[in-house]
Amino acid sequence: MDSQTGDIVLVVDDSPDTLSLINDTLEQAGIDVLVALDGSQALNIARRLRPDMILLDAVMPGLDGFETCRLLKADPALASIPVIFMTGLTDSADIVRGLESGGVDYLTKPIQPSELLARMKVHLSNARLTSSAHQALDSTGQFLFTVDGSGQMQWATPQTYALLSSAGALEPQQQRKMGAALQVWLSRAPGAGHKLKLEGLQSSLAVVFVERRDAQTCLLKLVDDGGPAGEEVLREKLGLTRRESEVLFWIGNGKTNREIGEILDVSPRTVNKHLEGVFSKLGVENRTAAAGIAIRALNPDS
Repeated sequence: MDSQTGDIVLVVDDSPDTLSLINDTLEQAGIDVLVALDGSQALNIARRLRPDMILLDAVMPGLDGFETCRLLKADPALASIPVIFMTGLTDSADIVRGLESGGVDYLTKPIQPSELLARMKVHLSNARLTSSAHQALDSTGQFLFTVDGSGQMQWATPQTYALLSSAGALEPQQQRKMGAALQVWLSRAPGAGHKLKLEGLQSSLAVVFVERRDAQTCLLKLVDDGGPAGEEVLREKLGLTRRESEVLFWIGNGKTNREIGEILDVSPRTVNKHLEGVFSKLGVENRTAAAGIAIRALNPDS
């Protein structure tokens, strides 16, 4: 297979013979191989090293391949990794189960090296295209994210994560509520531009439908749906510039200079420069005091 240099594939199987065959096949194709003997070990390795693809045995003791795949797809940082199932099962119901849990393909044991490499080539190529698209969107600073049919978030730009976090939407209970609301809304097949207001958050947010990417993926945009945005409130109440008010808003939400730089698409040094202006205008000497003023300005009744 003409693999891209640096491809890393995680192989998960409790059979030493299968691991040996696949390891030899992939190494001969110039692919770096990681090995896990069970689902729990696979999850730990994936979180630490983030492979480009996962070859996953469906039937294993303990955490089986189906549940392992569901847990991978539930983690936004890992959800885009393509998973190919490997199993001796041939029943169509098991094949469907593997695909429904998030697998992109299915190979029946005994594994044929030529078939394995051919399938992998296709899915690694697709994964690179998807990753490139996500990176392009990340760099634009847009509040975009994707969800599956059940309303579970698969991927989001850093700006989206930051805005959801500031609104309290990433708390487990709020995540479940938001997922349930999105599932019902998406089941009604909203059109481009249709909006869903998110309830029960610390700030007024809404989701706008952008497009359906495939049968299981929808692209959405997060928007402020309330009164003046937090940055605008700070600008008017405290006499700050637009950029100073943006920096102070995120300081009040506990973000570091590096994180604020990523959100606003500026360097940490530029963030620090604006923060010096904030300190001077507010008459404070540190970010803790500035954050306190921001919180009181945004929550005058608390």
